[in-house]
Amino acid sequence: MLMFVEAVDYHAPEAKKDFVASILRKGFAVLKNHPISPTLIESAYQEWKLYFNSPEKMNDVFDPKVQAGYFPFQSENAKDQAEKDLKEFYHYYDWHTLPTQAQEHTPRLRLELIELASKLLGWIEQETPQNIREHFSIPLHEFIKGSTQTLLRAIHYPPLSGDEQEGAVRAAAHEDINLITLLPASSAPGLEVQDLDGHWHEVSCDPGMIVINSGDMLKEASDGYYPSTSHRVINPSGELAKISRYSLPLFLHARADVRISSRHTQQSYLRERLIELGLIEDSKA
Repeated sequence: MLMFVEAVDYHAPEAKKDFVASILRKGFAVLKNHPISPTLIESAYQEWKLYFNSPEKMNDVFDPKVQAGYFPFQSENAKDQAEKDLKEFYHYYDWHTLPTQAQEHTPRLRLELIELASKLLGWIEQETPQNIREHFSIPLHEFIKGSTQTLLRAIHYPPLSGDEQEGAVRAAAHEDINLITLLPASSAPGLEVQDLDGHWHEVSCDPGMIVINSGDMLKEASDGYYPSTSHRVINPSGELAKISRYSLPLFLHARADVRISSRHTQQSYLRERLIELGLIEDSKA
């Protein structure tokens, strides 16, 4: 069965063109035969499984001022959603301390994901028509130069208890805030992407795959040329409902001072969205 988002071979001669075409048409792409070791990815997942199953995580509860650290179960809701998502997660930036359980493999995975993300952003820039590139305040590859905003988010979706609040799901339909997101194959299926007609499609979580999607900041910077596609993580049924799901997305962000558009810098755009997600309070309210 063909997937809605088909895999692009990273080493194929037409990889750059096919990758950007998929992002442009669907807001998503899937890479296979990419340069990041499957062993490294699996080792990082094992670190976070240990962490989320440890009571020590409650010592790392996040500081709202810096948005780093551990976010307890049901801390976040999607934009315009009243119900909190059925997940707990940890925000890791290069300037923030990692828990002891995740200090061996996770830092290396983050660096390798950033290196790959930088190359993919370069592919997007190279394949962007000149009239669209003129909307960028600076060359796209320079958006991330010196950025301290790029985030690795470790996510744990616990087994379903059967008495969840009506309407609550693992991750309600949303768009990502950042430029592009890289997601090494999650530990279980559940990720779905919405097409332009409103239909939902499963996205591969086969081992060895990395899922990439474009976010709101790339859409804003390109004056809407690149989409920011709605996606979600559905609640599983049967045996899958009884097991945890783990995910390690990397959110590639511009520097805080980069002007995304005439309306926003990265910093002002991010703040607006964090308020919508319920992670910080609006001081102007």
